[in-house]
Amino acid sequence: MIKFFRKIRQNLWSEGNTTKYLKYAIGEIVLVVIGILIALSINNSNENRKERAQEQELLSQLKSEFESNLEQLDQKIDIRNQMITASLKLLHNIDNPETREADSIIKYLAITGVFPTFDPIVNDINSSGRIQLLQNSSLKEKLARWTSEVIQVTEEEQTWGINRNNNYLPLLTKYGVLRNLLNQYWKDNMAGSFHLDIGTKTELDFGNSKREILNSKLLDDTEFESHIAQCASYAKLTNSQAVSLRKRIAEILYLIEQDLN
Repeated sequence: MIKFFRKIRQNLWSEGNTTKYLKYAIGEIVLVVIGILIALSINNSNENRKERAQEQELLSQLKSEFESNLEQLDQKIDIRNQMITASLKLLHNIDNPETREADSIIKYLAITGVFPTFDPIVNDINSSGRIQLLQNSSLKEKLARWTSEVIQVTEEEQTWGINRNNNYLPLLTKYGVLRNLLNQYWKDNMAGSFHLDIGTKTELDFGNSKREILNSKLLDDTEFESHIAQCASYAKLTNSQAVSLRKRIAEILYLIEQDLN
């Protein structure tokens, strides 16, 4: 094709027809420019198709991850609600000694001794730059804030975890109820809520202590009363943060669904 155009130019030049030669040369340049623009357009179109395919793949991945995050967060909210209920029951037993029942007290203690933590799937789309594949500016904004919002929940969780490990469990050990509490923990399959595969049942039965456990002494201890009040407070405060985070996940999933459709 290039040889064909060159031959035409040479013939026009040899004929001495400068006007025709210039017109033809300009026309040839225009054709070349048009060809380049068409090639660029095709290339851009192909790149856009690739990016949109990558965006759809990323959206599908995010949908799966945030659905898992929502499921896990709901489980942790439910556990903390149980902690609040158990704490209020124990405070009622503290205030009303005549209503105390040993078996019920151990059940409530087992629930207040847990340490639920939200451990979400954290995508690297911000650090990797893949977030730029997303066209939805609202979705990009919410994803950019995601990590900092998770921190608000996990910080509250860690505060309770430190208090539980350093103060609450040692107090329960001091009063000799920890064996019965842990045995109840396994009997009620509380560990099932913390497995990677939800619903997995891990069985362990080492029986209750043969020693006399004086639950009343524990309940009459003002330090224990303070720990139970803290347990309820931390669980309530963390859940208030978790509910806001749950709303954010729901918003993200809604935007993802819109873009996938």
